[in-house]
Amino acid sequence: MSHVSTPQHTDSDTPSRRSGGRGKGGGRSGGRRVGRKILIGLAVLAVAAGGVGYWLYSDLDSNIKGVDIDRAIGDDRPQKLPTSGQNLLVLGSDSRAGANSALDAGDVSGARSDTALVIHIPEGRSRAVAVSIPRDTLVNRPECATSDGKTLPPAERVMFNSVYSLAGPACTVKTVEKMSGIRMDHYVEIDFAGFKELVDAIGGVTVTLDEPIDGHKGGLRLGAGTHRLDGTQSLKFVRTRYGYGDGSDLGRITLQQKFLTALLSEIKKQDLLGSPTKTYEIADSLTQALTTDSGLASLSKLAEFGRSLNGIDPATMETIMLPVKYDVRDPNRVVAAQPQAGRLWQALRKDEAVPESAKKSPAHGATAS
Repeated sequence: MSHVSTPQHTDSDTPSRRSGGRGKGGGRSGGRRVGRKILIGLAVLAVAAGGVGYWLYSDLDSNIKGVDIDRAIGDDRPQKLPTSGQNLLVLGSDSRAGANSALDAGDVSGARSDTALVIHIPEGRSRAVAVSIPRDTLVNRPECATSDGKTLPPAERVMFNSVYSLAGPACTVKTVEKMSGIRMDHYVEIDFAGFKELVDAIGGVTVTLDEPIDGHKGGLRLGAGTHRLDGTQSLKFVRTRYGYGDGSDLGRITLQQKFLTALLSEIKKQDLLGSPTKTYEIADSLTQALTTDSGLASLSKLAEFGRSLNGIDPATMETIMLPVKYDVRDPNRVVAAQPQAGRLWQALRKDEAVPESAKKSPAHGATAS
């Protein structure tokens, strides 16, 4: 049976400096790599599903946590696409609860959503477009049912990632649907902390840094160059903010993108079919790190969905940063830039190619790839 993910509540997040795009690092190439690797990761699950014995299937199946998005949101949603196209909301979260908190030296709590991608797969499933939503984008949050059954009133000008922290996955999906007018067919959440065991299972992950990490808070110090990280080091790596680049959240997201790229590339190199034991260890760790909507909350459904994406060439996937501009009242935050954002969402709603005019963003670094 699937379980419901319940992130701990937190009232606010630490403000970032110009995190909508003025930090070092790249939302463009990094976002493109993450979008590609997410599709590859689903394909890996499809291979893993066929590579383990059926007697182990139920163990893997029970690892996947499910959220009944349809029940939590109800009928207050956009209509489904009239085509066979699909829309997928992918969140990269980082829980600091329980034993995970011992691995971080900072004063943090709850679960946060640092990476958000709306992946649109047009009819025919031969290509894909991913829209990255900056975590510090100010949005209007609709009234939501929280993960613990309470009702969260609507609010204006709240940080996008605070929606997940306060109300959980269903409210995040509802907020994205309200801002885009696009119904999300599926939801996939990847827990960074859950990757610790996965990294150890595959024997470590290799990352390359263009500049050093001087982690005076997180405790991770790495020079520029190539490093092989174990599970504990990897968790510190994705949590690093201070001591890398200009210390902004964009720098941390860049590291998370590097890590996801390296991790999924490493998984793809493993001989899944040639080593059933290794296959099970990898699939076990990977499924434990996933939370999905109830429509994908089983190994067979995930594998089927992964196989349906086989026609998509990750090299042709287009990643677009949601066009944003710096907020006039708070320059440390960004807001959706109009009319660009409206044109972007409209193109996806109509299952059409995104026009170049919808990719230009006034905030530096927030452009299309």
